[in-house]
Amino acid sequence: MIVVKVGGSLFDSPALGPALRAYLESLAPAEVLLIPGGGPVADAVRALDRTHGLGEEAAHWLALRALGVTKTLLERLAVGAVLTSPSRGEVKTKALRVFDCFTFACEDESLPGSLPHTWSVTTDSIAARVAFVHRAERLVLLKSVDIPPGMPWEEAATNGWVDAHFPQIAATLTCPVEVVNFRLRLT
Repeated sequence: MIVVKVGGSLFDSPALGPALRAYLESLAPAEVLLIPGGGPVADAVRALDRTHGLGEEAAHWLALRALGVTKTLLERLAVGAVLTSPSRGEVKTKALRVFDCFTFACEDESLPGSLPHTWSVTTDSIAARVAFVHRAERLVLLKSVDIPPGMPWEEAATNGWVDAHFPQIAATLTCPVEVVNFRLRLT
């Protein structure tokens, strides 16, 4: 299984749907689990937190619920992706799922290593935790930035390219982590 996080910063491009479908098709025949980024929906929750002083705990759970909006968006954008693999002359469709981050966080809550309830955790860390729990063979972060290969995750977090908690969860992964500047594919 390949866990692919689609950064919310990419949601502003009308080319995202076709580019995402082509990218997903390039991953065939692997099973793919899409993690929706928060983007403007998460930004709206951040604004509500600033305005109303919700606190990190409440804002964390509200942001996770809001990811249902971006989950539905990704489901619509990924429709039509052909993930097939030939097998004895047959074509079998491989699984493509868009992940429900809220349900995962609720179920993961009682397990060792569950994520903290702070703004230091975004869908970068959620995707890494999903990759860990599901023993993914690979984690791919589709973003709007380049992260130089070999850069320590701590430095990437300091630059704001991944969330502050990501280095901790990435250290638990046994699978490779790949960052793709997907913005370059949207032009």
